[in-house]
Amino acid sequence: MPDTVSLDTVRRFGLSISQPLNGYRFSLDSLLLADFVACSDTARLADLGTGSGIIPLILCRRFASATAVGLESNVAMADLARENACRNGLMDRIEILPCDILDTKRHFPVSSFDGVTANPPFRTPHSGRTSPRAGRDTARHESTAGIADFLDTAKYLVKPTGRIWFIHHPDRLAEFIHQAATLKLSLLKLRMVHGTISSPARIFLAELAKARKGATTVLPPLITHGEDGAYTREARLILGEDT
Repeated sequence: MPDTVSLDTVRRFGLSISQPLNGYRFSLDSLLLADFVACSDTARLADLGTGSGIIPLILCRRFASATAVGLESNVAMADLARENACRNGLMDRIEILPCDILDTKRHFPVSSFDGVTANPPFRTPHSGRTSPRAGRDTARHESTAGIADFLDTAKYLVKPTGRIWFIHHPDRLAEFIHQAATLKLSLLKLRMVHGTISSPARIFLAELAKARKGATTVLPPLITHGEDGAYTREARLILGEDT
């Protein structure tokens, strides 16, 4: 367990989440990915690299009878995610498995889940600035697993009728699309996320499926902030600050 943690809230879903005070903390990206998911209320879901468990927690609030497995290679973070599931009364619906992405196939049969989410590290090793805060570089920079590994694991886990949802950095979009095509994953939906309407995209959201062909729908962009720096109404709705 991290030495120093804070207790934070996600007001929209009535969640209290313990996370490292100086290590990796969830951001708006996790909330955007969880909001992007569309599935049935009884779906069985998996989250790759779950961190503090934020995405399984939100999904189990959004979908009344959904269950989720969060996979996390950092044992201390996995313990924290398990604590968060307990704190929010979701231990009967959320399982946290300390597991590296590369070892996932040993734990589950193929096509075990209706949906798979992933917010993988955006940066390749040695790219971008390093962080002095313990745990942040593991979450930001690829270590043992890259985009192809996350996509391959998601494809293995999801049913042919299911969906895969990713969030990633636009710098990696061409690589992401190439790796998805190599794995015969269809890119069904793509949405770019911009800080302001006049700024370049800072992340993208993608929905994929296996064993299905179809054109890609490019959704309208999601703008998180107005030119005045305040959250847009859509961002406030996702955060639960506007109803």
